[in-house]
Amino acid sequence: MSHRPFLGRRSVLRGSLAASAALSLPTALGSAPAFALSGRPEAGWGVQTGDVTCDSGLVWVRSDRPARMIVETSATESFRNVRRWHGPLLGADTDFTGTTRLRGLPSGEQIHYRVLLADPDDPRRTGEPVTGTFRTASARRRDGIRFLWSGDLAGQGWGINPDFGGYTIYNAMGALDPDFFLCSGDNIYADGPITSSVALPDGSTWRNITTQEKSKVAETLAEFRGNFSYNLLDDNLKRFNAQVPSIIQWDDHEVTNNWYPGEILGDARYTEKSVDVLASRARQAFSEYFPISTLRRPDGRVYRTVRHGPLLDVFVLDMRTYRNANSTDDQTTDAQGILGAEQLKWLKGELSRSRAVWKVIASDMPLGLVVPDTGDGKPNIEAVAQGDPGAPLGRELQIAELLRFIKHRRITGTVWLTADVHHTSAQHYQPSRAAFTDFEPFWEFVSGPLNAGAFPASALDNTFGPERVFVKAPTTSNVSPAGGYQFFGEVDIDGHSGELTVRLREQDGAVLFTQVLHPGRVGQ
Repeated sequence: MSHRPFLGRRSVLRGSLAASAALSLPTALGSAPAFALSGRPEAGWGVQTGDVTCDSGLVWVRSDRPARMIVETSATESFRNVRRWHGPLLGADTDFTGTTRLRGLPSGEQIHYRVLLADPDDPRRTGEPVTGTFRTASARRRDGIRFLWSGDLAGQGWGINPDFGGYTIYNAMGALDPDFFLCSGDNIYADGPITSSVALPDGSTWRNITTQEKSKVAETLAEFRGNFSYNLLDDNLKRFNAQVPSIIQWDDHEVTNNWYPGEILGDARYTEKSVDVLASRARQAFSEYFPISTLRRPDGRVYRTVRHGPLLDVFVLDMRTYRNANSTDDQTTDAQGILGAEQLKWLKGELSRSRAVWKVIASDMPLGLVVPDTGDGKPNIEAVAQGDPGAPLGRELQIAELLRFIKHRRITGTVWLTADVHHTSAQHYQPSRAAFTDFEPFWEFVSGPLNAGAFPASALDNTFGPERVFVKAPTTSNVSPAGGYQFFGEVDIDGHSGELTVRLREQDGAVLFTQVLHPGRVGQ
């Protein structure tokens, strides 16, 4: 692996993040931070960057009051010779969050940045600067790429446990010094209240940090915002955010379990029954709390392409917003499917135009794993596969169309990454094992959860011929993070050979499974 060495990041984090990380928990709980400057804005929720390319990136911050966002960048952590970027005015309309786009950055370089929050009425009055760092994507193939992926945070009532050390998995991920982190959805569990304690099977107790917004299912905009800000009470996550840029997608739990457009909830916990209303509020909070390049566009879409130099393009899907209703999913025609017609057209076009060696399809749901939706007592299907091993039906028809397109356009280097099912596994899809055969072989890798309940392995559907080459999952449902089974994945792309290596890792970083893929080949 010719991954370029990183110099200076750790000392930046030690020197400046310690103070900003210490802010958020006391601030959120109502006590003043030790170094608070009276009447000056504070950024107790840290900083984060997103959708970083060869020459651009987005910087995010949240203030505790109205403030003007200012970003300064430098090639060195001493911040000599800074470049200044004037960002937006942060106010109540965005929950005092804001994002500033940095353009014209040098390719393949470490960028040190600090965010200052200025009093709107007196720009000379600024709060304590909050610092971070990130690498821009390299335009040189030889530099290589390393990134991580996972999903599913604070689910099933397992929140920030100070006895457990909080979200400790982020420390193991940060130690690998990745170029970026791909979060495959379920960044929050808006439908999952968090209580102060949960009894564990061994007689011990899991303790959670709690907030008012996490005490019930999220319905109002303020409650959705509170779900996103809850995770930023964790120091591990804030340090990671300031160290590693992210590519964020969403799935169901940003709104409510297994949702689809037009759904009317029967869940007695909700007074607002329209999922469309809930999704609109959730989308606003989602756009406020993450730096995502497309959410400020008129169409406000989540799906997008993030290009990371000559070696990698990441195609971020949205399998939630445009899907049809969950059903038995056995219809013989299905134009809408799980992506919607417009997103499918976009994906085909982007794949055709891509010249990257590797084309990662970031899917918020797996393809060949059966994910049921029995919330209304019916045997409905939540993902793509419905358990019928025969010819494609329902949403499988759209995926079959896409796989056929990839084959006939001779698009190489596609790899599917996903989360959602709360275990880790590797599936190889092969036409010779499949009912539908008009596609080239490919791999799908599953990881997660980050900090949520772990669940047994999902059943496979043979329509596209998956073979589960590796899996690690519990035999019982909703195993707490204290019981293990928390996972993330790593992808290394070698700058010389172009080989892509996938490693499935446990919470402490231990490698469970490794698969090497070769560029330009099909079938692997």
